[in-house]
Amino acid sequence: MEMNQPIGRTPLDERPDGLVGRPLDRVDGPLKVTGRAPYAYESRALKDPAYGYIVTATVAAGTITAIDATAARNAPGTILVMTHENVPEQGEKKEQVWPQLQGREVLFYGQPVAFVVAETFEQARAAALLVKVNYDRAKPKGLLKENRGAAYEPKPMTTSPTVKVDSALGDFDGAFAAAPVQIDVEYTTPTQIHAQMEPHATIAAWETGPDGDSVVLYSANQMPNRGQPALGSVLKLPPEKVRIVTPYIGGGFGSKLQALPEATLAALAAKVVKRPVKVALTRQQEFHVGTHRTDTIQRVRLGADKDGKLNAIAHESWSDTAVGDTFYETSANVTRSLYAAPNRITRHRLVNLNMPIASSMRAPGEAVGQLAFECAMDELAERLNLDPIELRIRNEPSEDPEKKIPYSTRRLVDCMKEGAARFGWDKRGKPGATRDGQWLVGLGVSAAARQNPLKPSSAGVRLGPDGVLTVRMAMTDLGTGTYTILTQIGGEMLGLPPEKVRVELGDTNFPKAAGSGGSFGAGSAGSALYVACDNLRQALAAKAGIDPATATFSDGAVNAGDRSVSLTDLAGPDGIEAKGEIKPGELEKKFAQYSYGAHFAEVGVDVDTGEIRLRRMLGCFTGGRILNAKTARSQAIGGMIFGVGAALMEDAVIDPRYSYYVNHDLAEYHVSTHADVPDVDAFFLPELDDKANPLKSKGLGELGICGAGASVANAIYNATGIRIRDYPMTLDKVLKGLEERETQRRT
Repeated sequence: MEMNQPIGRTPLDERPDGLVGRPLDRVDGPLKVTGRAPYAYESRALKDPAYGYIVTATVAAGTITAIDATAARNAPGTILVMTHENVPEQGEKKEQVWPQLQGREVLFYGQPVAFVVAETFEQARAAALLVKVNYDRAKPKGLLKENRGAAYEPKPMTTSPTVKVDSALGDFDGAFAAAPVQIDVEYTTPTQIHAQMEPHATIAAWETGPDGDSVVLYSANQMPNRGQPALGSVLKLPPEKVRIVTPYIGGGFGSKLQALPEATLAALAAKVVKRPVKVALTRQQEFHVGTHRTDTIQRVRLGADKDGKLNAIAHESWSDTAVGDTFYETSANVTRSLYAAPNRITRHRLVNLNMPIASSMRAPGEAVGQLAFECAMDELAERLNLDPIELRIRNEPSEDPEKKIPYSTRRLVDCMKEGAARFGWDKRGKPGATRDGQWLVGLGVSAAARQNPLKPSSAGVRLGPDGVLTVRMAMTDLGTGTYTILTQIGGEMLGLPPEKVRVELGDTNFPKAAGSGGSFGAGSAGSALYVACDNLRQALAAKAGIDPATATFSDGAVNAGDRSVSLTDLAGPDGIEAKGEIKPGELEKKFAQYSYGAHFAEVGVDVDTGEIRLRRMLGCFTGGRILNAKTARSQAIGGMIFGVGAALMEDAVIDPRYSYYVNHDLAEYHVSTHADVPDVDAFFLPELDDKANPLKSKGLGELGICGAGASVANAIYNATGIRIRDYPMTLDKVLKGLEERETQRRT
């Protein structure tokens, strides 16, 4: 099925009290809380594995002059020490999957330079510490701000080749120069680390068959079908010879969109030692061997008339990644569609540094882009002495400002108005005017917007003689609730209770699916399942001699009028199967498709210490049909909490002398905890988007983080009257602002 026409009435519209939408508990929850859900490193499918440990570079730039692995090879239990001198031949880099241990050049701190395999993990780690590596050290380039002059215009993303790096409309320079009210500000965001619970881990093994070698990897991977050609390229295998199995994933946030070095090294070593090899990154290695969100420098210029009508918008972003890589942070992309203005430019520039590989992380682009742009809008509102919500309403577009196409749905203004009413926005005072004892209190708002893509996906379903519907696809569940919503979709389409639906995910031997990422997982995989179930409904109704157009499915039977036929009878002893597929079509070209929301935050700032405390936070969102009320709210709140961390604490601190992260563990790299987030809530306005997908749903996984941090930042300004443009907004920056203001007052 291709999305070429809006979706009419569907079986999901027939029963508003059906399974879809209910706050159903996680069907995989009992397995996880009892420890019976095997994650990649815990899988027992591959017997008698050896253990691998990665030796990483202790310099960020230079050349390996010598490696002495003698002591490591002679250490107890050692099976293999692999370096650039004996690593098997590899193929070409594809996307961000690189050949490993290639040559002597070191490009970043933490780059794998050797791989030790032993009988136990402890033996592998001990032997790895015995590997001696000598370097001819070079001076690294590690800071974006110091190398901004070397920035260049990157090529479009390989994953989104039709999305332009830059955009331009009208005469921005002329319109901005003529604008009565101007904002020209620069915001910076730091490097951030994914910090998912489960580390990257892989168990790899090879098989030799009549048609050649193949490899299977039990690996933590968000998009296993995407990983097949990338790993295949490096391992010199056709994609179909790479099987990735990943039924349970303990979080990813984009860090597991592609295979990391541990997967490649496990596969290479397993072929050499002729037995399975398992490896997991340590938490410290996650910071350098794993990927991260690049830091950014963002310049925002806004030109408006005295009534707040925007006539000129410019959003320019600089980011960085590893030498030889081409990933850039798409910070300005969401700005292209957010507010109306006839004259506009967006630009992205990239710098290659001696830092680890940057990649997608927690709403790539929008999350950091809105940290800057939504604060700049707040600055414009302050300059105009206009309510920030009113400013946004006055610049609400009637169509996508750059694509010149209508929105599929857009309820941003509704989210702002309803959220404001529930939050008590009318009680917001002037900057620095509201106090609660020694606390300065402020309220902040921000818009939220996230693209809603649809990706090709397929699903297979089988109704067995026991009346159980089995769903299979190479989709993944990051912990977001995919198993549960697919259970709900399958159950409602066939009129079965949840306990009669079995969902099997995370194996590339299953029908291809989009995987988890970009907030497209539920809509894409769920739509493929919807189509498969609809095809199965057609077959079952026809077998029952009932017109499929009038058939209803409930209580384990297909019904029409007074006639009812049991699904178990129709399945027969052999069962009955069907397949389904979804593809994007013409509608994605004809309509701009986004999910929307509004964030509201209240903070307190200690007038003496500059300490910032979030007091409460509210998010109002629209996401089409809500597939599960409980998991949707959980996703929204989780994103908002990430936004709090981005605003107040997350910062991977780079030592410019060595180009490495000083705080490379979760003791020193701070993420939000329960104590940091006392009162957060989220709700959804009713909506159906018949142009998005057959479910009429929209992506929610990353919407919650978009703009969330900006609402906190804007609340800090409202509390103190101090505008901080360098994230995270820590108390030292507040104190500096207070001191500067006091100095100005005295002079």
